[in-house]
Amino acid sequence: MSNDTSQKDYTIERLTQGRLKDLERLYNVVYGRSVPKNYFKIKYDSRYTGHEYVGFIAYSEQHSPIAYYGVLPCFLQCGGQKILAAQSADTMTHPEYRYKGLFVELSQFTFDLCRQLGIRIIYGFPNQNSFPAMVHKLGWKMIHSMELFILPVRSFPVAKLLRGTWLAGKLYDSYASRTLGKYRTTKKTIPNSVLKDKFCGQRRDKDDEGGKNYHAREVLDIDGSLVWCRINVDWIIGDMDTSAGDFDGVMKKILELARKLGIRQVQFQASPGTSLHSLFAAKYESIPSFPALIQPFDPNINIAIMKFTFADIDVF
Repeated sequence: MSNDTSQKDYTIERLTQGRLKDLERLYNVVYGRSVPKNYFKIKYDSRYTGHEYVGFIAYSEQHSPIAYYGVLPCFLQCGGQKILAAQSADTMTHPEYRYKGLFVELSQFTFDLCRQLGIRIIYGFPNQNSFPAMVHKLGWKMIHSMELFILPVRSFPVAKLLRGTWLAGKLYDSYASRTLGKYRTTKKTIPNSVLKDKFCGQRRDKDDEGGKNYHAREVLDIDGSLVWCRINVDWIIGDMDTSAGDFDGVMKKILELARKLGIRQVQFQASPGTSLHSLFAAKYESIPSFPALIQPFDPNINIAIMKFTFADIDVF
């Protein structure tokens, strides 16, 4: 698909597997660093939904990528109903082409494609740069704000100092592997906790378990509770399968392990009203984090009961 080149000095093309390299080039220019090998290939592999590469790239007259917007098809579970949906994902504009309305234009192309494919709703968690245009120009609706819990850990920042270095990093990784070894499982994901609360949320099953493998994450079994987390210089909890009675013991163990690993903080984010949010809020203070926005193409979906944890956000 191309736009009218007689009036504009760029063209717009749909994302394809062959254009993933252009995403990598654009990412490098925008963020000043490269993505890991196969990052976008894994991230945009949504074949299990029947649809993939739902996004558009803008190219300059020299056919260099200058902007991108795309979504990740997925399924929501709302009661007994399985709903084809998508999550708003990468938004990138080359520094020399900002403030030209490319984000809005690419979004509109993407929304039209979503409607054609039968995607009934898009949800997203924008940063402060994207939020104004999404709400005021594209009609996104904010349903609530996620809340972030940051649990400080009293430890020397060994993880931050050693991860990424060569020999010392390898020794640290070996130590971390031994420390976490007895808790590691072969699971790739866990059921979405918001569904247990009878909310509408992202469906997770064996069909989509590979869709998160563009980041290193793991499921730990801590005294019978499952914790889906991403552990690097911080310990990021994506979601948990635990009970109110077990929660304090699980968090005590996580903080103890974080201290042993030289990690300075444990983080978790969730929608207010969920069970996990309530468990964390009873013990720890929170601050507002990502706004949860909805682009509803189907007015029959009750967006008021949609809830999320950090595991539902594409940066986890």
